[in-house]
Amino acid sequence: MPPFRFSVVICAYTEDRLDNIYAAISSVHNQNRPGAEIILVIDNNPTLYKRLLDELTDVTIVENAAGPGLSGARNTGIGHAHGEIVVFLDDDATAEPDWLNSLDRAYANPDIIGVGGLTLPQWQTARPHWFPEEFYWVVGCNYTGMPTSGQRVRNLLGANMSFRREAFSLVDGFRAGVGRTSSGRPLGCEETEFCIRLGQRSPRSILTIEHRAVVRHLVPDIRCRFSYFISRCFAEGISKALVTGTVGSEDGLSAERDYTTRTLPLGVLKGVADLFRGDPGGLGRATAILVGLSVTVSGYMFGRFRSTRVGYVS
Repeated sequence: MPPFRFSVVICAYTEDRLDNIYAAISSVHNQNRPGAEIILVIDNNPTLYKRLLDELTDVTIVENAAGPGLSGARNTGIGHAHGEIVVFLDDDATAEPDWLNSLDRAYANPDIIGVGGLTLPQWQTARPHWFPEEFYWVVGCNYTGMPTSGQRVRNLLGANMSFRREAFSLVDGFRAGVGRTSSGRPLGCEETEFCIRLGQRSPRSILTIEHRAVVRHLVPDIRCRFSYFISRCFAEGISKALVTGTVGSEDGLSAERDYTTRTLPLGVLKGVADLFRGDPGGLGRATAILVGLSVTVSGYMFGRFRSTRVGYVS
């Protein structure tokens, strides 16, 4: 089977990440499997669009034409993609040289409609001693409790995910109103909602993870603060409420049930055990798990209440 044609979509919105944007693009150009089409979508920033249009000649640069926010930007990128496989890479992430090769091998199974990779944190300074690996989703990375490589999954992580082109016609792209916008609140879950709808529409299609497809996601110091951890957990709860409002609680919380009843209690026990082994950070990690869960649940309840008030939840 000949290799698939890949279209890599990178969405950007701020000049503050210029160096990161250049690094992300360079990492795609430096793949062991060259020739991928790169589509850079600029969301609601004409100044950044004009600057990059002048500076980058080997990238397709377009403005978001499908509604402000990450969902609209991704849908715009999909509309300009020509490849059989559409891949999404965050503008503050860099791909390892064998990233696309690894994705290509995973798609040898015709039943696989989407493949996610292994997203590792690239700490700007160092990982905080209190930061539990069970909550690496806070910084957009693979976390303890996720299925292992090669297993079927409910949804992929947005920083490092790919789909066959036909997936977008099955569910008509990412849903507006879910996920990141310019509001400042760190919402998410637009890719989760998309993947769940895809599974509902095409139950026999498979989403999987390939850990050989590695990207490194920058974690700046501001996202290492406990205040960001709290705000992100609360926003995740709100996002989960939006998702369950569109796809139903059974599918919308299917993965979260095992995570909260098995993964997180084990994480607390491990943190306490680490404390008794002489690692004082263990207590901080155990505490962060308990606080993070409580705040996320609070965000979910807030989101459900707000959605019910405006008629989004039946």
